[in-house]
Amino acid sequence: MTEAVAIPQQAGGEPAGPAGDAARARDALARLRAEVAKVVVGQDPVVTGLVIALLCRGHALLEGVPGVAKTLLVRTMAAALSLDAKRLQFTPDLMPGDVTGSLIFDNRTAAFQFRQGPVFTNLLLADEINRTPPKTQAALLEVMEERQVSVEGQARRLPEPFIVAATQNPIEYEGTYPLPEAQLDRFLLKLTVPLPSREEELGVLRAHHGGFDPRDLSAVRPVASAADLSAGRAAVQRVGVADGVLGYIVDLCRTTRVSPSLDLGASPRGATALLATAKAWAWLLGRDYVTPDDVKALARPTLRHRIRLRAEAQLEGVTADGVLDSVLATVPTPR
Repeated sequence: MTEAVAIPQQAGGEPAGPAGDAARARDALARLRAEVAKVVVGQDPVVTGLVIALLCRGHALLEGVPGVAKTLLVRTMAAALSLDAKRLQFTPDLMPGDVTGSLIFDNRTAAFQFRQGPVFTNLLLADEINRTPPKTQAALLEVMEERQVSVEGQARRLPEPFIVAATQNPIEYEGTYPLPEAQLDRFLLKLTVPLPSREEELGVLRAHHGGFDPRDLSAVRPVASAADLSAGRAAVQRVGVADGVLGYIVDLCRTTRVSPSLDLGASPRGATALLATAKAWAWLLGRDYVTPDDVKALARPTLRHRIRLRAEAQLEGVTADGVLDSVLATVPTPR
Protein backbone atom coordinates (compact mmCIF):
# COMPACT_ATOMS: atom_id res chain seq x y z
CA MET A 1 0.00 0.00 0.00
CA THR A 2 1.28 3.46 -0.85
CA GLU A 3 1.93 5.96 1.89
CA ALA A 4 -0.42 8.91 2.37
CA VAL A 5 0.88 12.11 0.81
CA ALA A 6 -0.15 15.58 1.92
CA ILE A 7 -1.96 17.33 -0.95
CA PRO A 8 -1.63 21.14 -1.22
CA GLN A 9 -4.92 23.01 -0.98
CA GLN A 10 -6.21 25.98 -2.92
CA ALA A 11 -7.98 28.81 -1.16
CA GLY A 12 -11.38 27.19 -1.66
CA GLY A 13 -10.28 23.92 -0.08
CA GLU A 14 -9.77 22.10 -3.40
CA PRO A 15 -6.46 20.29 -3.99
CA ALA A 16 -4.17 22.23 -6.31
CA GLY A 17 -2.67 21.04 -9.58
CA PRO A 18 -3.20 17.64 -11.22
CA ALA A 19 -4.43 16.10 -7.96
CA GLY A 20 -7.21 18.70 -7.75
CA ASP A 21 -8.17 18.16 -11.39
CA ALA A 22 -8.29 14.41 -10.81
CA ALA A 23 -10.45 14.77 -7.69
CA ARG A 24 -12.92 17.03 -9.49
CA ALA A 25 -13.02 14.63 -12.45
CA ARG A 26 -13.71 11.66 -10.17
CA ASP A 27 -16.54 13.55 -8.47
CA ALA A 28 -17.99 14.53 -11.85
CA LEU A 29 -17.94 10.93 -13.08
CA ALA A 30 -19.58 9.77 -9.85
CA ARG A 31 -22.36 12.31 -10.53
CA LEU A 32 -22.53 11.00 -14.10
CA ARG A 33 -23.19 7.46 -12.94
CA ALA A 34 -25.85 8.70 -10.51
CA GLU A 35 -27.55 10.82 -13.20
CA VAL A 36 -27.69 7.92 -15.66
CA ALA A 37 -29.07 5.66 -12.91
CA LYS A 38 -32.07 7.99 -12.57
CA VAL A 39 -33.13 7.05 -16.11
CA VAL A 40 -31.68 3.56 -16.64
CA VAL A 41 -32.69 1.39 -13.69
CA GLY A 42 -30.63 -1.56 -12.48
CA GLN A 43 -27.70 -1.33 -14.90
CA ASP A 44 -25.03 0.23 -12.66
CA PRO A 45 -22.26 -2.26 -13.65
CA VAL A 46 -22.87 -1.54 -17.34
CA VAL A 47 -22.83 2.22 -16.72
CA THR A 48 -19.53 1.86 -14.87
CA GLY A 49 -18.18 -0.23 -17.73
CA LEU A 50 -18.97 2.53 -20.22
CA VAL A 51 -17.28 5.08 -17.97
CA ILE A 52 -14.19 2.87 -17.86
CA ALA A 53 -14.26 2.60 -21.66
CA LEU A 54 -14.37 6.40 -21.91
CA LEU A 55 -11.45 6.75 -19.50
CA CYS A 56 -9.40 4.21 -21.47
CA ARG A 57 -10.33 5.59 -24.90
CA GLY A 58 -11.73 2.18 -25.71
CA HIS A 59 -14.92 0.82 -27.26
CA ALA A 60 -17.62 -1.31 -25.69
CA LEU A 61 -19.78 -4.14 -27.00
CA LEU A 62 -23.13 -4.36 -25.22
CA GLU A 63 -24.86 -7.72 -25.38
CA GLY A 64 -28.39 -8.22 -24.14
CA VAL A 65 -31.87 -9.28 -25.22
CA PRO A 66 -34.16 -6.64 -26.75
CA GLY A 67 -35.80 -4.22 -24.36
CA VAL A 68 -33.14 -3.92 -21.63
CA ALA A 69 -32.40 -0.23 -22.36
CA LYS A 70 -29.12 -0.59 -24.26
CA THR A 71 -29.95 2.30 -26.59
CA LEU A 72 -31.41 4.43 -23.80
CA LEU A 73 -28.29 3.88 -21.71
CA VAL A 74 -25.95 5.23 -24.38
CA ARG A 75 -28.19 8.21 -25.21
CA THR A 76 -28.55 9.11 -21.53
CA MET A 77 -24.80 8.94 -20.92
CA ALA A 78 -24.12 11.23 -23.85
CA ALA A 79 -26.67 13.75 -22.55
CA ALA A 80 -25.20 13.68 -19.04
CA LEU A 81 -21.71 14.23 -20.49
CA SER A 82 -22.72 17.05 -22.85
CA LEU A 83 -21.31 15.01 -25.73
CA ASP A 84 -22.59 14.69 -29.27
CA ALA A 85 -24.12 11.27 -29.92
CA LYS A 86 -25.48 9.55 -33.00
CA ARG A 87 -27.28 6.26 -33.49
CA LEU A 88 -26.73 4.05 -36.53
CA GLN A 89 -29.02 1.09 -37.12
CA PHE A 90 -27.02 -1.67 -38.78
CA THR A 91 -28.92 -3.53 -41.50
CA PRO A 92 -27.97 -6.05 -44.22
CA ASP A 93 -28.02 -3.34 -46.92
CA LEU A 94 -25.83 -0.82 -45.02
CA MET A 95 -22.77 0.21 -47.03
CA PRO A 96 -19.35 1.36 -45.69
CA GLY A 97 -19.99 4.88 -47.00
CA ASP A 98 -23.18 5.03 -44.93
CA VAL A 99 -20.96 4.68 -41.86
CA THR A 100 -17.85 6.70 -42.67
CA GLY A 101 -19.19 9.23 -45.17
CA SER A 102 -18.62 9.62 -48.89
CA LEU A 103 -17.82 12.06 -51.68
CA ILE A 104 -20.87 13.74 -53.19
CA PHE A 105 -20.80 15.73 -56.44
CA ASP A 106 -21.97 19.32 -55.88
CA ASN A 107 -23.58 20.76 -59.00
CA ARG A 108 -23.17 24.31 -57.74
CA THR A 109 -19.40 24.07 -57.46
CA ALA A 110 -18.86 21.31 -60.03
CA ALA A 111 -16.66 19.53 -57.49
CA PHE A 112 -16.88 16.60 -55.13
CA GLN A 113 -17.58 17.43 -51.48
CA PHE A 114 -17.12 15.08 -48.55
CA ARG A 115 -20.32 14.39 -46.63
CA GLN A 116 -19.52 13.20 -43.14
CA GLY A 117 -20.97 9.92 -41.96
CA PRO A 118 -22.41 9.25 -38.50
CA VAL A 119 -18.97 8.24 -37.15
CA PHE A 120 -18.14 11.94 -36.88
CA THR A 121 -19.46 12.22 -33.35
CA ASN A 122 -18.29 11.68 -29.78
CA LEU A 123 -20.40 8.67 -28.86
CA LEU A 124 -21.63 6.42 -31.66
CA LEU A 125 -24.31 3.85 -30.90
CA ALA A 126 -23.82 1.05 -33.44
CA ASP A 127 -27.12 -0.76 -32.99
CA GLU A 128 -27.16 -4.49 -33.85
CA ILE A 129 -23.68 -4.46 -35.34
CA ASN A 130 -23.94 -8.16 -36.20
CA ARG A 131 -26.78 -7.52 -38.67
CA THR A 132 -24.58 -5.85 -41.30
CA PRO A 133 -22.18 -7.61 -43.72
CA PRO A 134 -18.48 -8.01 -42.87
CA LYS A 135 -17.39 -5.28 -45.32
CA THR A 136 -19.41 -2.65 -43.45
CA GLN A 137 -18.38 -4.04 -40.07
CA ALA A 138 -14.74 -3.78 -41.14
CA ALA A 139 -15.19 -0.14 -42.18
CA LEU A 140 -16.44 0.75 -38.70
CA LEU A 141 -13.77 -1.27 -36.92
CA GLU A 142 -11.02 0.40 -38.96
CA VAL A 143 -12.36 3.78 -37.88
CA MET A 144 -12.44 2.57 -34.26
CA GLU A 145 -8.76 1.68 -34.41
CA GLU A 146 -7.40 4.58 -36.48
CA ARG A 147 -9.87 7.25 -35.23
CA GLN A 148 -9.92 8.78 -38.67
CA VAL A 149 -11.64 8.37 -42.03
CA SER A 150 -9.51 8.24 -45.18
CA VAL A 151 -11.21 9.07 -48.50
CA GLU A 152 -9.28 9.61 -51.73
CA GLY A 153 -6.02 9.71 -49.81
CA GLN A 154 -7.13 12.43 -47.38
CA ALA A 155 -7.38 11.59 -43.68
CA ARG A 156 -10.12 13.25 -41.67
CA ARG A 157 -9.75 13.02 -37.90
CA LEU A 158 -12.71 12.12 -35.74
CA PRO A 159 -13.74 14.32 -32.81
CA GLU A 160 -12.21 13.76 -29.39
CA PRO A 161 -13.42 11.96 -27.37
CA PHE A 162 -14.71 9.23 -29.67
CA ILE A 163 -15.97 5.82 -28.63
CA VAL A 164 -18.27 3.25 -30.17
CA ALA A 165 -20.90 1.48 -28.10
CA ALA A 166 -22.06 -1.43 -30.28
CA THR A 167 -25.01 -3.64 -29.40
CA GLN A 168 -25.88 -7.19 -30.35
CA ASN A 169 -28.64 -9.61 -29.52
CA PRO A 170 -27.40 -12.94 -28.05
CA ILE A 171 -30.47 -14.99 -28.93
CA GLU A 172 -30.97 -14.33 -32.66
CA TYR A 173 -28.46 -15.70 -35.15
CA GLU A 174 -30.57 -16.04 -38.31
CA GLY A 175 -29.64 -13.34 -40.80
CA THR A 176 -26.69 -12.11 -38.74
CA TYR A 177 -22.96 -11.81 -39.41
CA PRO A 178 -21.13 -12.66 -36.17
CA LEU A 179 -18.01 -10.60 -35.59
CA PRO A 180 -14.84 -12.68 -36.05
CA GLU A 181 -12.38 -12.95 -33.19
CA ALA A 182 -9.90 -10.50 -34.73
CA GLN A 183 -12.58 -7.81 -34.81
CA LEU A 184 -14.01 -8.63 -31.39
CA ASP A 185 -10.51 -8.08 -30.03
CA ARG A 186 -10.79 -4.41 -31.01
CA PHE A 187 -13.41 -3.83 -28.33
CA LEU A 188 -12.00 -2.95 -24.95
CA LEU A 189 -14.97 -4.43 -23.05
CA LYS A 190 -17.86 -6.75 -23.67
CA LEU A 191 -20.61 -5.83 -21.23
CA THR A 192 -23.54 -8.14 -20.60
CA VAL A 193 -26.77 -6.21 -20.09
CA PRO A 194 -28.97 -8.40 -17.86
CA LEU A 195 -32.70 -8.40 -17.31
CA PRO A 196 -33.70 -6.30 -14.28
CA SER A 197 -34.79 -7.78 -10.99
CA ARG A 198 -38.45 -7.72 -10.03
CA GLU A 199 -38.03 -4.60 -7.89
CA GLU A 200 -36.07 -2.85 -10.62
CA GLU A 201 -38.69 -3.74 -13.21
CA LEU A 202 -41.38 -2.36 -10.90
CA GLY A 203 -39.37 0.87 -10.76
CA VAL A 204 -39.34 1.00 -14.57
CA LEU A 205 -43.12 0.57 -14.70
CA ARG A 206 -43.68 3.23 -12.05
CA ALA A 207 -41.53 5.68 -14.02
CA HIS A 208 -43.48 5.04 -17.23
CA HIS A 209 -46.79 5.23 -15.35
CA GLY A 210 -45.65 8.60 -14.02
CA GLY A 211 -45.10 9.95 -17.52
CA PHE A 212 -41.49 9.09 -18.30
CA ASP A 213 -40.80 9.13 -22.04
CA PRO A 214 -37.55 7.38 -23.09
CA ARG A 215 -37.53 9.46 -26.29
CA ASP A 216 -37.38 12.70 -24.32
CA LEU A 217 -34.17 13.14 -22.32
CA SER A 218 -34.52 16.86 -21.70
CA ALA A 219 -34.66 16.20 -17.96
CA VAL A 220 -31.17 14.66 -17.96
CA ARG A 221 -28.72 17.19 -16.49
CA PRO A 222 -25.22 17.57 -17.95
CA VAL A 223 -23.11 16.77 -14.87
CA ALA A 224 -19.73 16.04 -16.47
CA SER A 225 -17.84 17.13 -19.57
CA ALA A 226 -15.10 16.21 -22.01
CA ALA A 227 -12.67 18.17 -19.82
CA ASP A 228 -13.50 15.88 -16.88
CA LEU A 229 -12.81 12.86 -19.07
CA SER A 230 -9.49 14.34 -20.14
CA ALA A 231 -8.46 14.99 -16.53
CA GLY A 232 -9.61 11.50 -15.56
CA ARG A 233 -7.59 9.90 -18.34
CA ALA A 234 -4.47 11.75 -17.23
CA ALA A 235 -5.04 10.61 -13.64
CA VAL A 236 -5.57 6.99 -14.71
CA GLN A 237 -2.20 7.06 -16.48
CA ARG A 238 -0.56 7.98 -13.16
CA VAL A 239 -2.05 5.00 -11.29
CA GLY A 240 0.75 2.72 -10.09
CA VAL A 241 0.99 -1.00 -10.76
CA ALA A 242 3.40 -3.26 -8.86
CA ASP A 243 5.45 -5.86 -10.72
CA GLY A 244 3.56 -8.61 -8.92
CA VAL A 245 0.25 -7.34 -10.29
CA LEU A 246 1.71 -7.01 -13.78
CA GLY A 247 2.86 -10.62 -13.52
CA TYR A 248 -0.60 -11.64 -12.31
CA ILE A 249 -2.21 -10.13 -15.43
CA VAL A 250 0.27 -11.91 -17.69
CA ASP A 251 -0.24 -15.23 -15.90
CA LEU A 252 -4.04 -14.96 -16.22
CA CYS A 253 -3.82 -14.38 -19.95
CA ARG A 254 -1.22 -17.09 -20.50
CA THR A 255 -3.34 -19.60 -18.58
CA THR A 256 -6.26 -19.00 -20.94
CA ARG A 257 -4.00 -20.01 -23.84
CA VAL A 258 -3.50 -23.51 -22.43
CA SER A 259 -7.05 -24.09 -21.18
CA PRO A 260 -8.45 -27.40 -22.51
CA SER A 261 -11.83 -25.72 -23.00
CA LEU A 262 -10.52 -23.05 -25.37
CA ASP A 263 -9.43 -22.94 -29.00
CA LEU A 264 -8.15 -19.40 -28.53
CA GLY A 265 -6.86 -17.68 -25.42
CA ALA A 266 -6.39 -14.00 -24.61
CA SER A 267 -3.79 -12.22 -26.75
CA PRO A 268 -1.15 -9.76 -25.49
CA ARG A 269 -3.60 -7.04 -26.50
CA GLY A 270 -5.99 -8.60 -24.00
CA ALA A 271 -3.34 -8.29 -21.29
CA THR A 272 -2.76 -4.60 -22.05
CA ALA A 273 -6.52 -4.02 -22.08
CA LEU A 274 -6.89 -5.69 -18.67
CA LEU A 275 -4.11 -3.49 -17.31
CA ALA A 276 -5.86 -0.36 -18.61
CA THR A 277 -9.31 -1.26 -17.28
CA ALA A 278 -7.94 -2.30 -13.87
CA LYS A 279 -6.14 1.05 -13.56
CA ALA A 280 -9.32 2.94 -14.45
CA TRP A 281 -11.36 0.94 -11.92
CA ALA A 282 -8.77 1.52 -9.18
CA TRP A 283 -8.85 5.26 -9.88
CA LEU A 284 -12.66 5.38 -9.81
CA LEU A 285 -12.48 3.73 -6.39
CA GLY A 286 -10.17 6.51 -5.19
CA ARG A 287 -6.85 4.67 -5.21
CA ASP A 288 -3.59 5.48 -6.98
CA TYR A 289 -2.49 1.84 -7.21
CA VAL A 290 -3.94 -1.37 -8.63
CA THR A 291 -4.70 -4.41 -6.50
CA PRO A 292 -5.27 -8.02 -7.64
CA ASP A 293 -8.95 -7.54 -6.77
CA ASP A 294 -9.15 -4.76 -9.38
CA VAL A 295 -7.78 -7.18 -11.96
CA LYS A 296 -10.28 -9.86 -10.91
CA ALA A 297 -13.18 -7.41 -11.10
CA LEU A 298 -12.41 -6.49 -14.73
CA ALA A 299 -11.16 -9.85 -16.00
CA ARG A 300 -14.48 -11.12 -17.30
CA PRO A 301 -15.71 -8.02 -19.18
CA THR A 302 -12.22 -7.40 -20.59
CA LEU A 303 -11.40 -10.96 -21.67
CA ARG A 304 -14.70 -12.79 -22.31
CA HIS A 305 -14.83 -11.75 -25.97
CA ARG A 306 -11.12 -12.44 -26.56
CA ILE A 307 -11.34 -16.19 -25.95
CA ARG A 308 -13.03 -18.87 -28.07
CA LEU A 309 -14.59 -22.02 -26.70
CA ARG A 310 -13.96 -25.41 -28.25
CA ALA A 311 -17.02 -26.93 -29.93
CA GLU A 312 -17.13 -29.84 -27.48
CA ALA A 313 -16.96 -27.43 -24.53
CA GLN A 314 -19.94 -25.52 -25.89
CA LEU A 315 -21.90 -28.75 -26.20
CA GLU A 316 -21.14 -29.48 -22.56
CA GLY A 317 -22.57 -26.07 -21.55
CA VAL A 318 -19.24 -24.42 -20.75
CA THR A 319 -19.29 -20.61 -21.01
CA ALA A 320 -16.53 -18.06 -21.51
CA ASP A 321 -17.23 -16.56 -18.09
CA GLY A 322 -17.07 -20.03 -16.55
CA VAL A 323 -13.63 -20.62 -18.05
CA LEU A 324 -12.42 -17.26 -16.78
CA ASP A 325 -13.77 -18.02 -13.31
CA SER A 326 -11.76 -21.25 -13.37
CA VAL A 327 -8.64 -19.41 -14.48
CA LEU A 328 -9.08 -16.83 -11.71
CA ALA A 329 -9.43 -19.64 -9.18
CA THR A 330 -6.32 -21.43 -10.50
CA VAL A 331 -3.75 -18.67 -10.93
CA PRO A 332 -2.13 -17.74 -7.57
CA THR A 333 -3.04 -14.26 -6.37
CA PRO A 334 0.00 -12.11 -5.50
CA ARG A 335 0.22 -10.93 -1.92
